Amino acid sequence: MKLKLKIWRQQNAADKGKMVDYNIDDVSPDMSFLEMLDVLNEQLINKGDNPVAFDHDCREGICGMCSLFINGEAHGPDRGVTTCQLHMRKFKDGDTIFIEPFRAKAFPVIKDLVVDRSAFDRIQHAGGFISVNTSGNTIDANAIPIPKDDADKAFDAATCIGCGACVASCKNASAMLFVSAKVSQFALLPQGKVEAADRVLNMVRQMDAEGFGNCTNTGACEVECPKGISLDNIARMNREYLTASIK
Repeated sequence: MKLKLKIWRQQNAADKGKMVDYNIDDVSPDMSFLEMLDVLNEQLINKGDNPVAFDHDCREGICGMCSLFINGEAHGPDRGVTTCQLHMRKFKDGDTIFIEPFRAKAFPVIKDLVVDRSAFDRIQHAGGFISVNTSGNTIDANAIPIPKDDADKAFDAATCIGCGACVASCKNASAMLFVSAKVSQFALLPQGKVEAADRVLNMVRQMDAEGFGNCTNTGACEVECPKGISLDNIARMNREYLTASIK
């Protein structure tokens, strides 16, 4: 395939940045999107040009690093996948592809397609710890009976990889789907009950301090989430927050 790429180039956080056109040939439909960018960067390096900076790590849809805005969609046109799992067969010969970083005040651009998502780390740090006795013998995993429905919902919430697609796809740059997933994965389990009130209050407070917008229930976050995190988690977080505030 022959493709025309329009890629956001920005030297650093202070640079204004702009879209730059690139042409690339011999793209295999079996390539992943990041492999296609690897080929482009190899060509740029061979010509003495600066390669395009983009984030990646595991390339298995686990780490959440490969966060790109492709043709106006977080992680591109496919569903339930991260950018590294997106394959070029989703595009056609001659297509023009727009590639941008995730846009949000709380996700400042570092360089080109790389953004600083450490705001997510600070929100998780604000959540604190869980009181679990780890001294002596290892506690059996089934020592505390947990209803299957609660366990399933907790596991579903815990699949959030913190990629930031929810923020990038939200018109308000809200992080509530991410925060609610992190709150829910503990709030649903007995091990998370002890610090539940402090956890939700501190995490929501930190989320607001980072500059994320509020949720208006548009639902774009759930649609674009590569792990299918449900909006039900936001409702659960709101209940947890209200209860904690009253207490």
